[in-house]
Amino acid sequence: MPLDVMAVVLFAALLHAGWNALVRSSQDTFADTAFMVGGAALWAACLLPLLPMPAPASWPWLGASVVIHVLYFSLVALAYRGGELGLAYPLMRGSAPLLTALAATQLLGERLSPGAWTGIVLIGGGILLLAGDARRRGHLHLGSAALALANGAVIACYTLIDGRGARLSGSAFGYTAWMLLLSGLLMLLLFCLRRGRPELARLRGSGRRAVIGGAGTLASYTLVLWAMTRAPIALVAALRETSVVFALLIAAGVLKETVSRLRLAAIVVVGAGAIALRLLQ
Repeated sequence: MPLDVMAVVLFAALLHAGWNALVRSSQDTFADTAFMVGGAALWAACLLPLLPMPAPASWPWLGASVVIHVLYFSLVALAYRGGELGLAYPLMRGSAPLLTALAATQLLGERLSPGAWTGIVLIGGGILLLAGDARRRGHLHLGSAALALANGAVIACYTLIDGRGARLSGSAFGYTAWMLLLSGLLMLLLFCLRRGRPELARLRGSGRRAVIGGAGTLASYTLVLWAMTRAPIALVAALRETSVVFALLIAAGVLKETVSRLRLAAIVVVGAGAIALRLLQ
């Protein structure tokens, strides 16, 4: 992987952890998630006139991506209602490659290398350590943990879909902009159906958060998809998992969450397992 691509992926990982922290710090996670995705859609709409149209071959992948991203954003909001960033985030990001590998062995009959099984063991052990630490401190919210794990499966799906779609599109930036524009509109429609149109007035009070979070959402995913057109998807996805470390730093330094030595060790183990699974399978 070229050094410039590596730097871009690391920056994207930081941005992703940052907008997740904004959602976690919210008093109404679903509303602010919808507004942030709406903010990303606004940024995307401004950029679209400057970007090429994705090639028709990528349109089915784009449509699937829009639907699955709305599910992803909804689960993010629900997971953070009762779960700490330092717990829910690594569960979501760490379980994605784990669930992908297990599904491949059970449903597709694929055989994994010893290195890949090492990654699975590391991720599984790290998740158990995270759950054990949260339970010991009385911070384990089973519903949030289950939602975070479910979102891991969603992440695994959209990683594969968008990795393929971006390559077929001929323009990773155009593909991402259309995906976020359509996802944002669908999220706002879902918000209106759940809360009613008058609730959209709250967007004025959350405008700054929506604009900043939307920019982070757009930039983080666009940069990752661009990197996937310049380097192997598995390598990009592996380096992308460093976001769990950035999330840990934000949780401790900004959100003032308690990060015990056991949680620190667990997150390092999850991150190492995710990287090993991406690189050694």
